[in-house]
Amino acid sequence: MARRRPAPFGLAIGLAVGLVAGCAGQAVRTVEISAHYSRFVPAEITVSAGVPVTISLRNEDPIDHEWIIGDDEVHEFHRTGTELIHGDRPTEVPLPALATRTTTLTFDQPGRLLFICHLPGHEAYGMVGVLNVVP
Repeated sequence: MARRRPAPFGLAIGLAVGLVAGCAGQAVRTVEISAHYSRFVPAEITVSAGVPVTISLRNEDPIDHEWIIGDDEVHEFHRTGTELIHGDRPTEVPLPALATRTTTLTFDQPGRLLFICHLPGHEAYGMVGVLNVVP
């Protein structure tokens, strides 16, 4: 039986994450995260709740990675799932070798989320980061 993917924004800590579309009057902050030697740099970032943030993801490694942000349920699905292609989800970004990708998100509630590369062995190697959302 096929395993169902959890609701993409079913965040247990009450965070709502959404794609930014037409946020009139709000400046968009840009954060850069690199994948370097199979680590996220920086491994911890802080953003403000309710403020759109564009995350520029640069893979400096000669191997593929991915950037998936979410709660425990999202990460557990990716640890045990077989979803190789994530489609067009702003919270799940494939990072081909030596490529740069961007995603724009708004985090509505304060809290803490993890971003992880779930390609085989990458999380165990330490490819994990923290995104803190502050009021």
